[in-house]
Amino acid sequence: MNAVNPIVASPELNDHDIMERLEANAPDMRRRNFLKLTGVTGAGLVLGFTMGAKSAKAASGAFVEPMMLNAYVRIAPNGDVIIYAKTPEMGNSTKTSLPMIVAEQLDADWNHVRIEQAPVVLEIYGEQFSNGSRSIRVYSDEMHQAGATARAMLVAAAAQQWKVPAEEITTANSVATHAKSGKKATYGQLAMAAADQVIPDPKTLKLKKRADWTIIGTKKTGCDNGKVVTGQPLFGIDQTAKGLVYAAYEKCPQPGGFPKSFNVDEIKKMRGVKDAFIVEGNNSLDDCQAGVAIIADSTWNAFQAKKKLKVEWDLAKASKDDSIEITNTAREWAKQENGNGKVITQAGDLKAGFDAGVKTLEAEYYYPFLAHATLEPMNTTAWVHDGMIEAWSPNQGLDRAKPQVAKAFKVPEKSLIFHHTRLGGGFGRRGRADYLCEAIAIAQKVNGPVKYTWTREDDFAHDYYRAANFHFYKAAVDKTGNVSAWQDKFFTFTNDGKTPVMAGALSADEYPVVVMHNTTVSQSLMPLVRPTGFWRAPIHNGTVFCHQSFMHELALAGGREHVEFTLEHIENARKAGPGAKDFEPERAAAVVKKVAQMSNWGKTPAAGHALGFAFFPGNNGYHAEVAEISLDAKKKVTIHNIWAAIDCGHVINMSGALAQVEGSIIDGLSTMSTLEVTFVKGVAQQTQFGAYTPMRMPASPPPVQIEFIQSDIHPTGLGEPALPLIAPAICNAIFSLTGERIRTLPINKHGYTLNGYA
Repeated sequence: MNAVNPIVASPELNDHDIMERLEANAPDMRRRNFLKLTGVTGAGLVLGFTMGAKSAKAASGAFVEPMMLNAYVRIAPNGDVIIYAKTPEMGNSTKTSLPMIVAEQLDADWNHVRIEQAPVVLEIYGEQFSNGSRSIRVYSDEMHQAGATARAMLVAAAAQQWKVPAEEITTANSVATHAKSGKKATYGQLAMAAADQVIPDPKTLKLKKRADWTIIGTKKTGCDNGKVVTGQPLFGIDQTAKGLVYAAYEKCPQPGGFPKSFNVDEIKKMRGVKDAFIVEGNNSLDDCQAGVAIIADSTWNAFQAKKKLKVEWDLAKASKDDSIEITNTAREWAKQENGNGKVITQAGDLKAGFDAGVKTLEAEYYYPFLAHATLEPMNTTAWVHDGMIEAWSPNQGLDRAKPQVAKAFKVPEKSLIFHHTRLGGGFGRRGRADYLCEAIAIAQKVNGPVKYTWTREDDFAHDYYRAANFHFYKAAVDKTGNVSAWQDKFFTFTNDGKTPVMAGALSADEYPVVVMHNTTVSQSLMPLVRPTGFWRAPIHNGTVFCHQSFMHELALAGGREHVEFTLEHIENARKAGPGAKDFEPERAAAVVKKVAQMSNWGKTPAAGHALGFAFFPGNNGYHAEVAEISLDAKKKVTIHNIWAAIDCGHVINMSGALAQVEGSIIDGLSTMSTLEVTFVKGVAQQTQFGAYTPMRMPASPPPVQIEFIQSDIHPTGLGEPALPLIAPAICNAIFSLTGERIRTLPINKHGYTLNGYA
C-alpha cells in the first residue's frame, strides 16, 4: 500500500511523491512544469505536468530514476516506459487499454512498457471514474494527447542535442532516429533532456493516423493478469499494514433502521474481540447507515462475533418495501390513464395510430430487482492519522467519493488521501461510497489502521440493487405490417416522491420509440425506501428485454420476418421521430445485416432448432445478436450458437474487447436464467449465493462468434451493451419453438433451464 508507515510502501512513485514534487515546483510553475486545464475531452481535464530534470538527479547529477515527462509518462534510464493508468481496473481492461493509446502515440516499445495505477489526485488527473462503458469513450482523446506530448518532447530533446530539425526525426519502438546523419538514441538516453523541454501547445501536436497504428487494435493481455493468477496482493481485500485491526459491521436488515442497544458485554468477551460500539452514522443510506461495529484481531473473529450480535432496532424509518405489494400497485395504477404517471414522450396522434391499425396487442412485461454479487465483497482499509483520513478502497472512482466523504464527515477535501486498489468486480456497485464512509466512521474510533470487510450476507442485504421495472404496452400494426401506434406505461420507483431512483428512469428517446410516429410513453413512480443503483448496462439491462421481445410480437402480428421488420423500422428514423437526430440508421442497419449474415438468418435451421434475434443501440454504439437454441421435453434450453455484431468505432485492445463482449453475454445469460431479489416487509430474501446463484462454468455457452465493424469513428463503450440483447434473443427463439411468450424474468419461473443451469 502506497503510504507512509506503518503501511508497507511500494517502490513505485506514489501520490505522496507526486504531490511533494508538485509542491516543490510550485514557486516555478512554468509551462514545462504544469500544463493547465486543456479541455481536451470537453470536460476540462488536466493533461499532465513535468517534474523538471533536477527531481530525478542524485547529488552527483546522475540520472538515477525514471523521468516524468507528464502525469502519464515516465521513462527510465534503461528505456523502460512507465505509463500511469487513469482509471481503476475491475476486469474491464481499462488499466491496459488506456495506456495502449499513450504508448501508440509515444511510439513506445510495448515489450518495455510497465503500467502503474495513477494516484487519486484531482488536480493532476481530473476525473478518474470508471463506469457506464465510458472510460475509453471519454478519456481516449486525453490519452492520445498525453502520448503525443511526451513523444514531441523526446523529439525536441534529440533535435536539440543533434542540432537538426525536429521534423527530420522519426520514432519507433522507443528509439528516435535521424536518418540523414545516422544518429539514434533510445528514449532512456533522451528522457532527462526531454523533461526540460517546453511542453508543446496541444494544437501543434500531430497524432498518428489509424493506418499507422501498431499497438491500438492488437491483442494485449491484461497488465495484471500474471499477478492475479498468482495471487499477488492487488485487491482491496488483500491490503495489510503494521498494527492493523479488523472490523465487521451490522446494519439493520431493513434499511433505515437504527440500533438502540446490543449485547455489548457478551460480544466484548468473545475470542479476539478488542472493542464493540454503536456507530450513529449520518442518517443517510448513501453515506453511513447506523450500525454496530466490532473490532477484532482478525476478520474471522470479527465475523464470528457478528453472528452472536443481538441488536434491538428502531424500525420507525426502516424500509417496509414488499415485492407482492409493489406488483399489486403497478397493476392497479396501470388501469389509469398514463399509469397514474407523467408523459415523458409524445409524438404524432396516438388515437389515429390505433385507428389505422388492423391488429392491436397488449402485454405486461417485468424484470426483477438484481444484486451485483461481486466476488470480492465490499471492503476498505481506513486510517485516521496526523489530521488526515487515508483509505485504500476498491472503488470505481475515489475522486468522486472525496466530496461526498468531505461533506459527510465535515472535513476539507485536502485532508483526504485515497488510493485505488484493483476491484474484484464492480458492475456499478462500486461507484457508491457507502462502505468507504462506514470504514472511515469506524476508523475514527480506532487508534491505527482498520481493515473493514463485509460478509457475503451484508453484500446482498445492503446492495444498491438494479431497480425492477414494469412495462404495460399497447401497440398496433397497420395493413402493411408496420407499427402504427405505441403506448408504454413504464413503472419505476422513487425514494423522495419526486424523482426516479438512481438508474431507474426511462430515457425519453429510448429505442424503438425514436423511430415511431404515433407514441405516448409515461413514467410512473412507486414509493421505495431501499436505494437502487447502476447495474451493468444501466436501465437497458431490462428495458431491452421488454422492448425487443414486444417488437418480435409486433413483427409476427404484422406477418413480418423479424430482421426485415427491424431494418424497415431503422429506415423509419430517416423520416424523423423524437430523438431520431441522434440515431444513425446506416450504422444500425449495418450491424443487423452483419449478424444476419453471420448466423445464416433466413435459412431453415437444423431440425428442432430455432434462432432468436435482438438489436440495441447503446453506449454510442450499435449492437445485434442472434442465438440458436433447441429445447427438450423438460424445457431444458440448449444453446448451440451465439453471434454478435458490434459497431463500437475502432477497437483499442482486441483482447479486452472480446473479453468484454463474451463476459457481458455470459452475464446476461446468467441473469435471465435464475437471478432475482425479492423483499418481504423491507427484508431482502436472497442473501447468499445458494439463493442467488450465478451461472457456473459447466453451463457456459459455446464460444460466442463476434465481429466488429470498425471505422474511424470515435471508440464507444463495450463493457455493457452486449448484455441486454441476449435475453430477448433467447426468449424470442423459445417462442419460435414453443409458442410460449416469456414476458417476465427470470425464465426458471416459467420452468425453463439454460444449458442445465437451474
